[in-house]
Amino acid sequence: MTAYGTPVPRYTSYPTAPHFSSEVDHVQYASWLSALPTGSDLSLYVHIPFCHQLCWYCGCNTKATRHYAPVARYLRSLEAEIDQVGEPLPDHRVVQIHWGGGSPNMLAPTDIRALSDTIRARLNVDRDAEFAVEMDPRHLDPEQIRAFGRAGISRLSLGVQDFNEAVQAAIGREQSFEMTRRAVDAFRDLGVASINIDLMYGLPRQTTESVEQTAAQVLALEPDRIAVFGYAHLPQRMKHQRLMPAQALPNAAERLAQSATIGQILVDRGYVRVGFDHYAKPADRLAAGNIARNFQGYTTDRCSALIGIGASAIGRLPQGYVQNAVAVADYARRIGQDGLATAKGIALSSEDKARAYVIEQLMCELRFSAIEVREKCGASADDILRDADRVLEADENADFVERTADGFVVTERGRPFLRSICAHFDAYLPGSPALHSSGV
Repeated sequence: MTAYGTPVPRYTSYPTAPHFSSEVDHVQYASWLSALPTGSDLSLYVHIPFCHQLCWYCGCNTKATRHYAPVARYLRSLEAEIDQVGEPLPDHRVVQIHWGGGSPNMLAPTDIRALSDTIRARLNVDRDAEFAVEMDPRHLDPEQIRAFGRAGISRLSLGVQDFNEAVQAAIGREQSFEMTRRAVDAFRDLGVASINIDLMYGLPRQTTESVEQTAAQVLALEPDRIAVFGYAHLPQRMKHQRLMPAQALPNAAERLAQSATIGQILVDRGYVRVGFDHYAKPADRLAAGNIARNFQGYTTDRCSALIGIGASAIGRLPQGYVQNAVAVADYARRIGQDGLATAKGIALSSEDKARAYVIEQLMCELRFSAIEVREKCGASADDILRDADRVLEADENADFVERTADGFVVTERGRPFLRSICAHFDAYLPGSPALHSSGV
């Protein structure tokens, strides 16, 4: 348990964001965009870094504001970036759109539609593109809901975390079941076919009993997907997390029990376990396999490039990763000055690409094949295969991985520790600062 409670990345990318540097700038990014093969399928992520109020557990790049003027100014920069990014991509097809935050429902109804129209005017958005939006049900009004419907939303993602009132008081987020149900019903009435709900374990005052009750309430909403995230307690980086009662945080064993309790309830109700923290109805595309992992978690998005728009947004291209300036003012300044806001990134070496392939394969398929690694990774395969042998030989992994004819598979007992198993293949992790959350 001790070894698997140490901080490790969530592996939504490899290398992970702490290893990005200013060596990759807007000039490099522009050249990478121009080099994308004509006709490539693209995924688009748009970041709205504002909330009505900041939840104390939050680890996102966002800020609370009671005034709309900063949001309106930000939208002008966002539209300018979309113009700049769209220029070299006239023949590329956007098949996935995701708005995240913060809270995209910070936007006024007219701006929801205007932003959607700008994206569709500047980029070649496929008629059947999947359009997902993260929302806070505490701050949704009927006009916003109708605006999202007119904008073409096809998947709604709602944060819940926990319905227990004591937990909600401890994390600074009061949200009733009825409020959440009304939001789900309103979007279903608009024809939104897919609903995702986010839950958390490891929050202050959570118990196995409280997460069990919350899981039962969420099941009553019949979501198509459920993501179950472990709370990342990083008060040295996120000062607002210090507002929560740290003495009420569950320990590693309690976190593991909470995660297992939620997972068993969902599986017993017929949901398919995807990776280590997502669940989907059997008819959902996420349950069918051929999945990927990116900054939104597990996804069916297999596009060759992810274009990140907005402050702090991260993009992924065949050549590497890019990240925009985090602070809104710095982001706006860079957009006005350079047209793009790239502040840092990383160009991928052949070894980076090889290790990224192995880590994503483990995170998504829970298996490792030496044959496939040799086919995909060329000269980098030898070092990776030596790492795989160390995983199999370590006593701490005895119950978590099983040898196969040419590799290993992660067992059900090992699934909760998948991030820690992947960390064995992370060449950047040893000796790096403790910038990550608990592996449990």
